[in-house]
Amino acid sequence: MTDALRDALYVWTPDDAAKALWQGRAAGASRFADPAVTLISDLAALPMHLAGAPAVLEAPRPLIVLQPEWCALAAEIGAHRPVSLICAPFDVALMTELLAQGVSGWWPLAVLADPAALHAALALDAARWQRQRTQHAELGRVREQLDERKWVDRAKGLLMQARGIHEDEAFRLLRGAAMHTHARMGEVSRSVVEAARWAEAINRAGQLRMLSQRLIKLAAQRLAGIEVTAARQAQEQAAQRVQENLALLGALDANPQEAAWTPAWQPTLAAWAALQPLLAQRPSPTMLRRADAHAETLLHAAETLTSALEDGGARRALHIINVCGRQRMRVQRLAKEALLAGLLDDRATDSVPALLNDFEAALLELERAPLSTAEIRAALSDVREVWLHLLRGLRSLDTPDGRTALSHAADTLLDLLDRMTASYEHSLQVIMA
Repeated sequence: MTDALRDALYVWTPDDAAKALWQGRAAGASRFADPAVTLISDLAALPMHLAGAPAVLEAPRPLIVLQPEWCALAAEIGAHRPVSLICAPFDVALMTELLAQGVSGWWPLAVLADPAALHAALALDAARWQRQRTQHAELGRVREQLDERKWVDRAKGLLMQARGIHEDEAFRLLRGAAMHTHARMGEVSRSVVEAARWAEAINRAGQLRMLSQRLIKLAAQRLAGIEVTAARQAQEQAAQRVQENLALLGALDANPQEAAWTPAWQPTLAAWAALQPLLAQRPSPTMLRRADAHAETLLHAAETLTSALEDGGARRALHIINVCGRQRMRVQRLAKEALLAGLLDDRATDSVPALLNDFEAALLELERAPLSTAEIRAALSDVREVWLHLLRGLRSLDTPDGRTALSHAADTLLDLLDRMTASYEHSLQVIMA
């Protein structure tokens, strides 16, 4: 055996007989007694021993294994070094399986008695291992390129759809972002796709907050005799919208149980399951009290869910979607509380002043936010104007016209805020954050 071979060799010897052979205690085996040959006998310590070997990446030492049944663990190491099995002939099927698992080659016991033959065998296994490693690396690069192209195509599609731009312009945006951040195009594109995914999730979860209040507002509107047919249809549409949003949010993660927002997800499903059957009943004071209690549970669960999604997205630009989306809930909640106060004798309006203050504060935050476009600024102006109509309706709730004006203003504000939230969701500042 040459010095180079002896300086680069591990031998796994779990039993005393094999260990004696390699230590030179067996007759005629003294040529293998060079101390540079590292003997390993502890099965549990083998991976740790090999992982801590010096220069393992620059010149991996071969590992010789002397029994097929010992190859299970050796195969796990095969990606990091050549593994040569030297033993008596055994089952061809097992040999094929071991080779597939990472063993570099099998040799008969006779090579142990011939240093030249052993050296040639180990050199061949090392060359085979190196070739396989090169092939795997090349395959990895090809897969990475295909994966990068997939993310780039998806990101371009999102930008084209969200902003109505051409493919070339979308590509230039991605390339500019990659150059600015010193990142690969695939990394930037994946970030864009993930940002759009989180933005949509926050919008949809935020809609659940609003829908929890809108469903009760529409039921109260029916009981109050305000455009009953239209209110019934709107209530059915709102319930369907809840179902669609829950389905989309449930499909966000291949394994929702591992998602960061899972703790808030199950309570949201449970709250909707309790509220849904009540909505099918004819509106009455008793039905409204019970349904509103479950709607409040859904509201709080959806609020927790939306906040968890915002935290999970880890992008500051997503906060504006949450702020705007919460405004939808507030206008529906205001209308609901005002209508219930006129229908239920024991219903107070203590929460209305706080809702008014919160809406005004959030509207001011949206107006001052740097994240804006001409479309968003126009919508904010409309929201401010319709908000004044809703306030006038609140001041004349004791009349049918006042209640109708309140309902109309709440619905108009909902439409405006829905479109504004979608504009934030699809804005370049959020997608490219």
